[in-house]
Amino acid sequence: MNASPIELFSLLDPQLVKTVLIPLLIFFARICDVSIGTIRIISVSRGMKLMAAVLGFFEVLIWLFAIEQIIQNLTNMYTYLAFAAGYAAGTYMGIFIEEKISMGVLMMRIITRKEGKPLADALRGAGFGVTRLSGSGAHGPVNILFTVIKRKDFKKVSDLVKILHPDAFYTAEEVKSIHSPPFPVPQSGRSRAWFRFLPGHRKLSRVAP
Repeated sequence: MNASPIELFSLLDPQLVKTVLIPLLIFFARICDVSIGTIRIISVSRGMKLMAAVLGFFEVLIWLFAIEQIIQNLTNMYTYLAFAAGYAAGTYMGIFIEEKISMGVLMMRIITRKEGKPLADALRGAGFGVTRLSGSGAHGPVNILFTVIKRKDFKKVSDLVKILHPDAFYTAEEVKSIHSPPFPVPQSGRSRAWFRFLPGHRKLSRVAP
C-alpha cells in the first residue's frame, strides 16, 4: 500500500505526535528561523541589503510555520518549551555559523615600538595593503600600521604580527563601507622570495598565501 507522508503521520499514536513530534518540529523550525535571523541582523549592520532581504523572507516563513503549530496546540506545554529551547539554540547556531563563514571586513590597527617596515613588508608580501605612520606613545616613539582585510584573513595577519612583533598591540574593528579595498591577491612564488631574509622566515612560510 502506497501512503502519503501525511497519511502515515495520521496513523501514528496521537500522544506520540502531541508530546514528541510536534514539539520537535517546532524546536527545529525555531533553530532555523532564529539562526537565519541572527545572520540577517549581522548582514543589516554591515550594509548587505540583498542578503538581509532574502534571509528575512525565509526567516518569517519558517517562523509562521512554528507559530501555526503553537496556535493549534495551545494546551500543549511541550510546544512552549520547544519554542523557547529552539530560540536559545538558534541564537547560538546563528553566531556559530556567522563565525564560520566570516562575513564582513575588518580594519586592523597595529602599534609597535619596533621598526615597522619589516612587518609592513611582510603584510604587503602576503597581499595586504598597509599604511605605516610614526607616532609617540607613553614610552617613546611607535610605528602605527593600518590594514583593511577580510574577516577570514584575520588569523593570517595576526600570525604575522605575532611572529615579527610579538609585543605589538593591535586592534580590529568592523568596516561598514569601503572603496577599492586592498584585499589579498594571488602572489607568485618569486614575489615571496624575500621572506627568507626575514627573521622567523620558516614560520612566515606557513602563513603566507
